[in-house]
Amino acid sequence: MQSEVLFIGGRSGVGKSSVAFELHAQLAALNIKHCVIEGDSLDLAFPQPWEHHLAERNLAAIWANYRDLGYRRMIYTNTVSVRFTQELAAAMGDEPRITAVLLTATDETSSDRLRGRIQGSDFQEHLDRSVAAARDLELRTPRWVHRYPTDNRSVQAIAAGLLPLTGWTANPAD
Repeated sequence: MQSEVLFIGGRSGVGKSSVAFELHAQLAALNIKHCVIEGDSLDLAFPQPWEHHLAERNLAAIWANYRDLGYRRMIYTNTVSVRFTQELAAAMGDEPRITAVLLTATDETSSDRLRGRIQGSDFQEHLDRSVAAARDLELRTPRWVHRYPTDNRSVQAIAAGLLPLTGWTANPAD
């Protein structure tokens, strides 16, 4: 069975992790075997190791373990994952079928969500990075990537809207 991956990207405060966790709940309720990988934690270090492609190397190692256990479907979240789908898919090593979604939100929505989660003195820094990321993602994300606005939508509704894009259904082989 061919592997399948759903890449979820978007600015900070757009709901990537929340949507991935809700997709996990909805897929589990449908008895659809899958895993969720938070890409941000694959290369979260100081100094930043990005030039070493650590995220891809760690993804390859983690995915190999899931594959050994029979997993064929992955949800992968990371701000810019939708811009690097080919590199990330190559790291999986098994030519997965790719679906990618760029979650979007207005500056106001993102700011409200970030304010609820960031309590420290670096709120403005996070907000500024989120605004810059939104502009960059809109300009540099390939046109084939689905855009999905999250403003005024519940996490459950967003996940339910994304699920059909994957085509994932329960399979006796799972």
